[in-house]
Formats: sequence, structure tokens, C-alpha cells
Amino acid sequence: MTTTTAETTTSPEAPATGQATAQPPAAPQAPAAPQATATPEATIAGARERIDALDDRIIGLVQERMAVSAVVQRTRIASGGRRVHLSREMEILGRYRDALGKPGTALAMTLLELCRGRI
Repeated sequence: MTTTTAETTTSPEAPATGQATAQPPAAPQAPAAPQATATPEATIAGARERIDALDDRIIGLVQERMAVSAVVQRTRIASGGRRVHLSREMEILGRYRDALGKPGTALAMTLLELCRGRI
């Protein structure tokens, strides 16, 4: 699993106390344009390797989300609450829909089902 740490730099506006300010991690870069000498097969093979690596990361994140969701559910039940909090699920559905359109809603539903089971 890859761990990302924030870089620290001193801001020009920061007082000269040597304090560092955290900079957000760089945004993901778009894949490089295919080189003129690369064959279509090589370009496709390289892109598929990248997709496989992304899928591995996505699967790991889903598994992590499932574990965190289990903690939330156990804690909620232990404190006398319900296993599922429907207004929270609506927030999640809306966030995925806003970011990814209608297919985002289906993806969010699948994630919710993986994380909390069928209701």
C-alpha cells in the first residue's frame, strides 16, 4: 500500500519563524501522450498496465472503506443506534452523483451495499 505524505515548504507570507506550511499533494497527472515511435500495441499495453494498477488501488480503498464502515456500524449499534443512517447514505449518493453523473449513483449504491450489506 502506498502512503503519501504532505510536503512542507516555507511560505513567503509566513513569518520568519521557520514554520512550515503543509502543501496538498499534487493532483494526479493525465497519462502522457503516446510517443510517435510507440506502436498502438505498446500504447495499449502500457495503458492497460496503468488501469490494472489503478484497479488494485481502488480495490484496496474499497476494502479500507468496508473496514471503517464496520467500525461505524458496530459503534452505532453499541450505543443504541441503528446500523444504517439513511440521511448519511443520501449524502454519499448525492456526492457520487454530483461528481460522476447518474452512473455515480449506481457506483455509490454498490459501495454502500458492500460496506453495510443489503437493507
